[in-house]
Amino acid sequence: MEKRHLGTSDIQISPIVMGTWQAGKRMWVGIEDADTIKAIRVAFDAGITTVDTAEVYGEGHSEQIVAQALSDVRDQAVYATKVFANHLKYDQVIEACDRSLKNLKTDYIDLYQIHWPSGVFKSEIVPIEETMNALNHLKEQGKIRAIGVSNFSRAQLEEAAQYGRIDSLQPPYSLFWRWVEKDAMPYCVENKISILAYSSLAQGLLTGKFGSDHQFDPADNRAKNKLFQGENYERAQQALDKLRPIAERHQCSLAQLALAWLIAQPQTNAIAGARNTQQVVDNAKAGDIKLSTDELQEIDAIGRIVTDHLDDSPIMWNW
Repeated sequence: MEKRHLGTSDIQISPIVMGTWQAGKRMWVGIEDADTIKAIRVAFDAGITTVDTAEVYGEGHSEQIVAQALSDVRDQAVYATKVFANHLKYDQVIEACDRSLKNLKTDYIDLYQIHWPSGVFKSEIVPIEETMNALNHLKEQGKIRAIGVSNFSRAQLEEAAQYGRIDSLQPPYSLFWRWVEKDAMPYCVENKISILAYSSLAQGLLTGKFGSDHQFDPADNRAKNKLFQGENYERAQQALDKLRPIAERHQCSLAQLALAWLIAQPQTNAIAGARNTQQVVDNAKAGDIKLSTDELQEIDAIGRIVTDHLDDSPIMWNW
């Protein structure tokens, strides 16, 4: 898989990134550690050398699983993790980073990201300058190689960038969820900030495996995802029907088509989670699909069947 630069750093990332929210188990059902470890390793072997995790995924459990899967090839892998919104004071950032280093069994983190802006989920408001000062200090120490932000608006991204180099933005972004395109994407393109799209398959909706009457376990976070509800869900099914002939032309799955479209967007890379090794191998193959300009435009228009009817909220869930 052809590598890309992370922002303006010298870090080389794979355009498909292994997502490990599910590895933390919390807010997911039916996840087994052994399966996740195997999937992360198979992803690495298939060319997905970049893995994204966070301290809040199972309170460090996801980070520990990543370490179990990749410690022996650490020097060939790129680790991205995140500090949560309740740990954004200077000392808290330093402590959180040290915990993540321990969980990941490494002495450096390639990309360290602010998971959510301060103030969300009833967290204390901390000036972004204070958080960035801590991140800059960690970078000077060599504990982290690059700084990123996640779930930031353009305005929040611009403010953070006043206090240090930001090399990535991690927003929810898929063919069915495109808020970032009209908000932060132009700024990212102009400033060479990599976009690491999460929920790049709209939490599995773009795989086409959920029928019109599917119901999620209430403990599954997708039960509250706006895209799986009411008319949004009906429109998604219509769009998927229109995408199927394009996927058939490329002899690929709907998921692979959606990922291929996404990584063809400006500055964009796709984080994709997986429950098993087959999903990982399929995700990796998406990196080899070449879509023509006409096909990209056709897929773009089909996606708007869903996105043109969504509200202006950047949050994908009714939490």
